[in-house]
Amino acid sequence: MKQACVIGWPIGHSRSPLIHNYWLRHYGIEGRYDRREVRPEALEAFFETFIETGLVGANVTIPHKERTAEIVTVADPLTKRLGSVNTVYVEGGRLMGTSTDGEGFLAGVGSQVDGWRADGCRAVLLGAGGAARAIAGALLHAGADRIAIVNRTRERARAVAELFGDRIAVEPWEARSRVLADADLLVNTTALGMVGKPPLDIALDALPAHAAVADIVYAPLITPLLAAARARGLAVADGLGMLLHQAVPGFERWFGVRPEVTAELRALIVADLETAGD
Repeated sequence: MKQACVIGWPIGHSRSPLIHNYWLRHYGIEGRYDRREVRPEALEAFFETFIETGLVGANVTIPHKERTAEIVTVADPLTKRLGSVNTVYVEGGRLMGTSTDGEGFLAGVGSQVDGWRADGCRAVLLGAGGAARAIAGALLHAGADRIAIVNRTRERARAVAELFGDRIAVEPWEARSRVLADADLLVNTTALGMVGKPPLDIALDALPAHAAVADIVYAPLITPLLAAARARGLAVADGLGMLLHQAVPGFERWFGVRPEVTAELRALIVADLETAGD
């Protein structure tokens, strides 16, 4: 029986087992996917025994993504540039790593916003962490025209810009509302608006009527940012789309079937989020 898992510290919050075990049941595959709590100091030892313990793959979440990229073999150029791995798989007896976060983001927005395309898009990204790097890379790879990175710490934003060249501009946090005037897409990659965090303070008045607004936060599903965008009649994409679609490539590598993100799967995760919020 093939086994895969998700690792992190802590890991109890992860919805990945719900997603992958749903697909295993749906496609009649004999397999198992569970959570593994791995302390940062135990990460290297975990990967040293990875194959011999019978694992065929793993998802990686905070705080292990950057360190995992240093331990496993990374083949694709974009993931090498990001220096962050969220999916580990076995190939030719070696542990390989890739990042599916950017791919998941594009698919998530595309599944929720009719007619949306990254090609030619002008985007504003709030935040400059790992998610911002992955999303910026995916947008540019898919043909985005330019991206403005807006972050409280300007040095972190500059570090993202340096990864990708002159199609990325760095803007001060104080300008976050003003830079929206010619944006086709606004993305919140920060934790602001998440349950237990302060709301994101931003005025959406300057956004064009055709613009879409995306949030990578999925608890709550409709963040204050998305609620404000809806009130303006703008198209929105919640963070659950990214969570579901980033899981697809890993499952395909590990279990040999490319799974579909269905309304039934989405409803299963939404119900779990609502139960957790009670």
